[in-house]
Amino acid sequence: MSAPVFSTLGCRLNAYETEAMKELAAGAGLSNAVVVNTCAVTAEAVRKAKQEIRRLSRENPGAPILVTGCAAQTEPETFAAMAEVTRVIGNHEKMQAETWQSLRALDLIGETEKVMVDDIMSVKETAGHLIDGFGRHRAYVQVQNGCDHRCTFCIIPFGRGNSRSVPAGVVVEQIKRLVGKGFNEVVLTGVDLTSWGADLPATPRLGDLVMRILKLVPDLQRLRISSIDSIEADENLMQAIATEPRLMPHLHLSLQAGDDMILKRMKRRHLRDDAIRFCEDARKLRPDMIFGADIIAGFPTETEAMFENSLKLVEDCGLTFLHVFPFSPRKGTPAARMPQVKGPAIRDRAARLRSAGAAQVAAHLEAQQGRTHRILMEGARLGRTEQFTEVEFSADQPEGQIVTARITGRTDQKLVA
Repeated sequence: MSAPVFSTLGCRLNAYETEAMKELAAGAGLSNAVVVNTCAVTAEAVRKAKQEIRRLSRENPGAPILVTGCAAQTEPETFAAMAEVTRVIGNHEKMQAETWQSLRALDLIGETEKVMVDDIMSVKETAGHLIDGFGRHRAYVQVQNGCDHRCTFCIIPFGRGNSRSVPAGVVVEQIKRLVGKGFNEVVLTGVDLTSWGADLPATPRLGDLVMRILKLVPDLQRLRISSIDSIEADENLMQAIATEPRLMPHLHLSLQAGDDMILKRMKRRHLRDDAIRFCEDARKLRPDMIFGADIIAGFPTETEAMFENSLKLVEDCGLTFLHVFPFSPRKGTPAARMPQVKGPAIRDRAARLRSAGAAQVAAHLEAQQGRTHRILMEGARLGRTEQFTEVEFSADQPEGQIVTARITGRTDQKLVA
């Protein structure tokens, strides 16, 4: 009898939930199974999930294949139709102990439904309390799941359901335990992090949670926020940026485009000037603030002039770390029905955005020469600054600890200390 094999595709939240599933599967005594936690963010992500399922089936002959995650939630029939797949499990079901208890008897294949996927929109709570974070040197803590917005390109709300928040008290206790285990950095994660609290009593905001964590967990050295929607940044979050040195000066922004017409067609809630203003305001409050951003290249109806507005946003906002997504239509989304940009133009625009991003990274690395940084060691010779920039060391350092070092050089992607 061997332990289940787990494969995770997609976001940090999926990685977090895989850790929870490992514990649930172990608690149920499940063995000799393969679990694939899929992503649905693009059509390419679904294709990769199918590819991964076939590969794992070949490598684990006879083992039941359990498919879960966002693609399983949004397209259960696609995976149920695959000969290799034993069960398709929904995003809510995968976090329930009883699901894994029922899966223990997988030798009884065919005696129960192949698809275990219910209506995700009916789920009212998130299971963020299941594990005390994950990660070797920094802990990721899920505080929110789902999304109430309906951007025209995005299938994720149909995979994750509506927004649900983990209560602040649960989050604080979790982080206290993590600090007690020796973690020096905690990252708050969620699908739509800035919507945290909207479904809780008194409707607190993300900034309230950040301030509460920093106040009630004084021994936490670093708190980091994952991707946020800048238009939803609240007053307390801005105050924390200005006054709390333990809140890291690195924000990843869900911007998606820099042209107002495209933003409207995406059904985003901000305009170009809102994004620029937010970056200016945050940088005034915290001069060492660094921004990452998601930008889509070749959204339907995007003209060359519209794309130029997105390209110029990189400089206008002072973005450093870009995640560039060449647009690919997701079946079932409004954007899939809009007039599409030709493939070669999409690829060209994505390449130009990546080139702009590479230039920004190079400028950032160059500006750090001779500076001193506090670096969290992720390996014996690899760590990250407070701004999340990778640093390479020439001698071994204590893993998991924060060391102070002077930057002496750089490579294409990293600093050298």
